[in-house]
Amino acid sequence: MSDQSENQHPDESLGIFYAGVAYAVWGIVPLYWRMLRDVNPFELTVQRVFWCALFIAGVTAIRGHTGRVAVIFRSWHLLSILMLTSLLISANWTLFIYCVATNQLVDASLGYYMTPLVSFAMGVAFFGERLSRVRMVAIGLAAAAVILQAISIGHFPWIGPALALSFGLYGTFRKFAPVAALDGLLVETLLLFPLTAGLLAFWVVKGTGAFTLHTPFRDILLIGGGPITAVPLAMFAAGARRIRLTTLGFLQYLSPSVTLALAVFAFHEPFTRASALSFAFVWTALLIVALEGRIARFRPAPADGQPPG
Repeated sequence: MSDQSENQHPDESLGIFYAGVAYAVWGIVPLYWRMLRDVNPFELTVQRVFWCALFIAGVTAIRGHTGRVAVIFRSWHLLSILMLTSLLISANWTLFIYCVATNQLVDASLGYYMTPLVSFAMGVAFFGERLSRVRMVAIGLAAAAVILQAISIGHFPWIGPALALSFGLYGTFRKFAPVAALDGLLVETLLLFPLTAGLLAFWVVKGTGAFTLHTPFRDILLIGGGPITAVPLAMFAAGARRIRLTTLGFLQYLSPSVTLALAVFAFHEPFTRASALSFAFVWTALLIVALEGRIARFRPAPADGQPPG
């Protein structure tokens, strides 16, 4: 076999680069949102969607791609998918900002560690990918981590699973929309633009909104939420369309690792024994999935020509 055939396909390599940069940025972005922790998480999400739409609309106009976006709006099939993904990512944004504001980034990082395991399940459900016994064990360990957290805190730890499910579903359904990354993100935010613009106008009239023109630094941060949201998400979408869900799952380890380090060492959030055990379960699950190929080598050969189970 030639060296060229052993190398990754250039498009897949580019996808890995895009997704990797996106996850690195997402890992440190709590530092940015922490400067806006006095803003209600729901309102901050509304601000993000609003300024994100304006930012991408400007970029799209400069690039001369408005015609491509118009084509998307003429397809009910694409619009229905992008409406669903816009709701999923908005819910994910709101919950993550809530975690930043309430010092629950440890739980958020656990949720994003679970996302690759959700991606495996999504691959089986929507793309017919085979779920091996090793991956079933891994998913079982993730479930055990949630149960352990529930026993420790006395109620269902909804933050981690909700973040994992919302982002896992976003990545899955985004693959069903064969549109360019920025074009799709623009449509996602424009579909919610009437709602976000109306809410912001209402808050300005009532004098209860975060964008007041009396706090220039906070106003600049709110506007900056547009590009800081759009750029990594567009890179993620571009990467997700180029690589397999399983590969995408492994890249997701970068973001929660950085976020966990920030939560514990920079924001001094508590990291209890129960938290350590829960993370140990999830890390073990991810490790055995990473070593799945080597584990398979130690399986006994199937008898009588029967395929392995």
